[in-house]
Amino acid sequence: MKNIVSISKKTFVAVTGVLGFLLFAGTPLFASEAAAAGAASDGSYWAYIAAALAFGFGALGAGYAISHVGAAAMGAMGEKPEVGNQALLFIAMAEGIVVFGFVIAFLILGKV
Repeated sequence: MKNIVSISKKTFVAVTGVLGFLLFAGTPLFASEAAAAGAASDGSYWAYIAAALAFGFGALGAGYAISHVGAAAMGAMGEKPEVGNQALLFIAMAEGIVVFGFVIAFLILGKV
């Protein structure tokens, strides 16, 4: 399998470990401060995490799609310049993925 991002396994494990700690173990640590500040303690923070994940994965998916579609489009335009408009259309279709993630994030946040 081809590496998309070239980072070492140690770096990946360290970053995911810190993020996992902050996400799951860090939330109860700051719960008393949030309750004192008047924040909702009904677990609505999961909705914020879901909205962030919806938008984040949509953006990552769009970036991955655009990288491949854009590379293929530039190669096609190098051989046949009149396909430029079609290439732009395909790139815009790949960009629509992030718009869907953005809309889903707003729908989730609208329920909170």
